[in-house]
Amino acid sequence: MIIDVKVPALSESVPDATLIEWKKQAGDAVTQGEILIELETDKVVLEVPAPESGVLTELLKQNGDIALSEEALAHLDTEGAATSPTPVAEAVAETPTASAEPAIKLSPAVRKLVDEHGLDPAAISGTGKDGRLTKGDVLAHMDLQAVAKVAPAPTAAPTSPAPAPVVIAPTVAGERQERRVPMTRLRSRIAERLLSAQQNAAILTTFNEINMQPVMELRARHRDQFEKTHGARLGFMSFFIRAATLALAKFPEINAYIDGSDTVYHDYCDIGVAVGSPRGLVVPVLRDADKLSFAQIEGNIAAFGAKAKDGTLSIEDMTGGTFTISNGGIFGSLLSTPILNPPQSGILGMHKIEQRPVVEDGEIVIRPMMYLALSYDHRIVDGREAVQFLVAIKDALEDPGRMLLEV
Repeated sequence: MIIDVKVPALSESVPDATLIEWKKQAGDAVTQGEILIELETDKVVLEVPAPESGVLTELLKQNGDIALSEEALAHLDTEGAATSPTPVAEAVAETPTASAEPAIKLSPAVRKLVDEHGLDPAAISGTGKDGRLTKGDVLAHMDLQAVAKVAPAPTAAPTSPAPAPVVIAPTVAGERQERRVPMTRLRSRIAERLLSAQQNAAILTTFNEINMQPVMELRARHRDQFEKTHGARLGFMSFFIRAATLALAKFPEINAYIDGSDTVYHDYCDIGVAVGSPRGLVVPVLRDADKLSFAQIEGNIAAFGAKAKDGTLSIEDMTGGTFTISNGGIFGSLLSTPILNPPQSGILGMHKIEQRPVVEDGEIVIRPMMYLALSYDHRIVDGREAVQFLVAIKDALEDPGRMLLEV
C-alpha cells in the first residue's frame, strides 16, 4: 500500500517549514521510526520519522523547498519491505573499504557549513557536548586553514655570519575573503520579532541591584542535600523564577499584553527562559511556573538546556509564554537592556554576580552584587509598577524566606 510521509502538524504560529536534508532517497528501504528528513521552522528543527516500514518510492519535495503543515513530502510503499530486503548490511559486508566507525552526528547548521566548504568533520576537534562539533569549531578550523595557506615558507639560515642590513618589507596580507551564508529560519525569525518589538512597543528599562549573599549562603548550605533528594542541581534560576512569579501576582499588568484595544491578563505564569543554542537564542516555556517546586523548576530547566544543545526542542516547548527571563550573566554581561519577547509586556534581565563595595549600616562592606534590568511596555505598564516589581524581586531574593512564606 502506498502512503504519504507528511509534515508534522504545526502550530498556528508556525505556518510552514523548510526541508533541510533528506536522509533517504527514492528506492531506499526504511524501517518504522527511522528518520527520513529534517525540517527547519522559525522555532525548531523537526525530524520526520518513517510512519511505517517500507520503500520510499518518490520524493515530492527537495532540500530547500517550503512545505506546509501536514503536506505530503514523499510516497512510501509499505509492502516494499516484504519483497525488497534491506541491502544495507550486505553492502557493508561485501565492501572492504566500508568504514567500521560510526558516522559523526552533526547538527543541520554544522552539516551545511561542512558540506559547503568540502571539509572532513573527523579532522575538526569538537568542543560541544560529548565532543560534538559546533558551528564555532568549524569556523575556527576554516580560519586556521586560511592562515596555514598564506603563512610564508621557512627560509634557510644564512651561511655568512656577517650581519645583513635590516630591510623593512611591507606586510603581505593574506587573501581577503568574504562568505555569504543565508540566514537560518530561526535567525530570520529572531530578527523579525526583535525589530517588531522595537517598532510596535514603547520599551523602557528600569534597573536595580541585588545583594546575592543570602541566596548564595542558602544555596551553599543545602545544595548537596537538595541534589541527593531531588536529583537536580540547585542553581540560581529557580530562585529568580519563584521571585518573579510572586512579583507578577502583585503586578498583573507585567504578566499581561495588549491585543488591539484590549488588555489581556493571565491568571497563570508561563515563564520563558532564554537559552543559547548552536542555532541562536531560543526561549522554551516553563508552564505554570507559579505552581512548580524548586526541584521541578530546576529539572525542567536542565531538560530545556539539553534539548537546546541537541536541537530537539519541540514547537510545544517554544510556544506561548507570559513573561521572559534572560540570564546574560552566564556570558559575563554586567549590565544590559533586554528586548521584549512579543506580545509579552515584560522581560527580566539577570547579569553577572560581582564582588563590589556597598554601604551597610554606615559601613563599607564587600558583597556579591548583581544588576537586574526590567524592560517593559510603557503602553500597559507604568514606571511605578515597573520599579516596584523589581523591588519585590529584590526583597524576595535578599530574604529568601519570604518566598517560602509568600510575603
